[in-house]
Amino acid sequence: MMKNNHVRILVMLFLVLFLAQTAEAVPAFARRYKYSCSTCHDPFPRLKDYGDEFAGNGFIEPEEEKERDYVTAGDDKLWLNRDFPLAMRFDAYALAETQGDVKFDLQTPFGVKLFSGGTLYKNIGYYLYFYLFERGEVAGLEDAYIHFDNVFKSGLDILVGQFQTCDPLMKRELRLTYEDYHAYKVKIGDSNINLAYDRGLAFAYGIDKTGTDIIATVTTGNGIPEAGADLRFDADPYKNFMVRIAQGIGDHISVGGFYYRGKEDKVVDEVLTPGLSNTVTYFGPDLVLSLGKFVLTGQYLHRVDSDPQFMDILSAVPVQTDAVVAELVFAPKYDRSNTYWTLLYNYIDSGWDDADYQTIAFSGTYLLSRNLRLLGEYIYDLEKSGHQFILGFTSAF
Repeated sequence: MMKNNHVRILVMLFLVLFLAQTAEAVPAFARRYKYSCSTCHDPFPRLKDYGDEFAGNGFIEPEEEKERDYVTAGDDKLWLNRDFPLAMRFDAYALAETQGDVKFDLQTPFGVKLFSGGTLYKNIGYYLYFYLFERGEVAGLEDAYIHFDNVFKSGLDILVGQFQTCDPLMKRELRLTYEDYHAYKVKIGDSNINLAYDRGLAFAYGIDKTGTDIIATVTTGNGIPEAGADLRFDADPYKNFMVRIAQGIGDHISVGGFYYRGKEDKVVDEVLTPGLSNTVTYFGPDLVLSLGKFVLTGQYLHRVDSDPQFMDILSAVPVQTDAVVAELVFAPKYDRSNTYWTLLYNYIDSGWDDADYQTIAFSGTYLLSRNLRLLGEYIYDLEKSGHQFILGFTSAF
């Protein structure tokens, strides 16, 4: 495994060096359209409304797209970027805590990410990123998808690839805090289902007249592991389904409802165990309240596992889990702020005791530049009465 990781790293470094010769100056989108990072981010990596719209259009600006900006070679079916968009992100932290044997940890780097996104053809875009390092190991490809925008001018968007099932709710990769949104990551018992990365399809449709957004996904339900010996990515015969409906109320409020259902069989060494399965159901409301300098996002999830230990029908023990993620972001000067403050609350109460989790995080961000921000954060663990202090930075270039 270590040898394979070294090969992966060498290949990716080769690609970086090769592509850098023809790549746009990065951050790629800012250079291409001559925009400041603050046009889409508030601050980076957090997206504001315009950034969401830009991503929803397949990472293109329809009013700015001109054939001369692409390589068409006289073929109306060809629409290649003249330059290859490429960027990197580098995160580094120092952590001090009261729990555990290591009281002070230098996580430098915590993560190094290579990403690219852009246009494939008119209303078709792509986005992907490769984690060269995440917590000291090669994490590999995470987000990777093709986005078909406004298919047949129907208003329907289709996304194909791998992505986080929780993205329509709260995007984990865009948070400002070191502390994560744990409700989306938690797994119960021996279950392999959560709301983080998965492979599949996503469908999005917006009703402009009513301000209603509808998103549905079909996913494998077992994350993004390597294919098995049979060259199949899915470990069982089932597919998992999710739907989320969000309704805008005026200019400042959005309320949503979320439902997810999936099933999984017990798998040992790529072999299914007949008769041992677990059905997982999630549902819950969410809220976004935007009041100028303050943005409050809240999510409640109720999860039910029919048999997370894969016992059998007669001895199955259902497990219920309740979770909350609540985040308040304060920007003193709106999107022109140099300083941002974030208060994040995580709560998980489960019949599977190992999943219980409760923290409060208070985080401050200071922008040294639009693409380099300092972070200071305090996390209090209410379950273990522990304290963490984090100091670090995040950069994109």
